[in-house]
Amino acid sequence: MFTYRRTLASSALAVVVLVTSACSPGADAPESGGGAGKPAARGTALAAVDTLAVKGRAPKTGYEREKFGRAWADVDGNGCGTRDDILKRDLTGVRFTDGHCKVASGTLTVDPYTGTTVPYARGRSKVDIDHVVALSDAWQKGAQKWDAETRRRFANDPLNLLAVDASTNRRKSDGDAATWLPPNKAYRCTYVARQVAVKKKYGVWVTGGERDAMKRVLGGCPQQKLP
Repeated sequence: MFTYRRTLASSALAVVVLVTSACSPGADAPESGGGAGKPAARGTALAAVDTLAVKGRAPKTGYEREKFGRAWADVDGNGCGTRDDILKRDLTGVRFTDGHCKVASGTLTVDPYTGTTVPYARGRSKVDIDHVVALSDAWQKGAQKWDAETRRRFANDPLNLLAVDASTNRRKSDGDAATWLPPNKAYRCTYVARQVAVKKKYGVWVTGGERDAMKRVLGGCPQQKLP
């Protein structure tokens, strides 16, 4: 009888230990951070969000487009302005007015912001070249302290430029991820990843609301890489 009671007590103690261990946080428990689950994989856009500085938006005082240099400068020295370089990159069926540089016409086969096809004709264009991170947004989040050459490079960096539907781009204005996302939901992960890449490259900070919006979008595509 004594042996039976001792065995029973030992079994009960083992059950208590197992239950306690299962309820205690351990190596397999989700990391802190609002129950977000496993930490974002290295090299992903989601992981890169946490490398961005978080601050409040500074005043827009002093912002002018000219502070970022002459529009569409030839920064790569190929004889063509940046606008034409991006049109050549993003359009199909491109025709030129001068043989190699000034784009006369073409087609934006799939506009990233709407998913539609948009024709381009020089002088009556329905295509804009969008700064994925708007110049005025950057101005309020660090760019006002940059030197003129850094602002010029930022305004003409192909990483930060996309040919898009003009009317949709104008509705975007200078919105960040907290205030505007492309209507084409299939492009949102790529779009936000591109914003993260640009802000990381130039040290542009984000607001708390913007960071949270980025994480919400990228949380749905956690393996999305930085462009």
